[in-house]
Amino acid sequence: MSMHPDCERVMLTEEQLRERVKEVALAVDKEYEGKRPLVVGILKGSIIFYSDFIRFLSMPVELDFMAVSSYGSGAVSSGKLKIKKDLDRDVSGRDVIIVEDIIDSGFTLANLKALLSERGAASVKIVTLLNKAERREYDVAPDYNCFDIENEFVVGYGLDYDEQYRHLPYIGILKRSVYEK
Repeated sequence: MSMHPDCERVMLTEEQLRERVKEVALAVDKEYEGKRPLVVGILKGSIIFYSDFIRFLSMPVELDFMAVSSYGSGAVSSGKLKIKKDLDRDVSGRDVIIVEDIIDSGFTLANLKALLSERGAASVKIVTLLNKAERREYDVAPDYNCFDIENEFVVGYGLDYDEQYRHLPYIGILKRSVYEK
């Protein structure tokens, strides 16, 4: 597949993504040997990463999903976590693995991790595809991270801009002219 014309460049190729996701899944597999964790995908951005990640696991897992956001007026966060779709399973006494596409400010994951702990999860670990550490505002770090990236607007492999570009098999940097209209 050629690069989408709205992308400035490809940051991570399909091959790089596949290899690193496999490495991370094997490490998670080793940590949870003999256990049956609940693997929670954060919708919508993580869906492609989540699908690839769980296919590389050899341990038995249960799957669930959440859709969460920070809400407020415009681009300003209200400082509250809004749950659009909650878990279908009880997390009490369970090992929970949150699978997220990207961590930048850390707001969502810091609050989500606290919420699942309050609900009685035995443990809560975070697996992320992309980590933008320079944008971090909340004290949260991934337990497993595929890639540290610079502060660029990225799309593809599940990540979007205005519900577009999720289908791209690579991570691309979106041209400024696309989102600064």
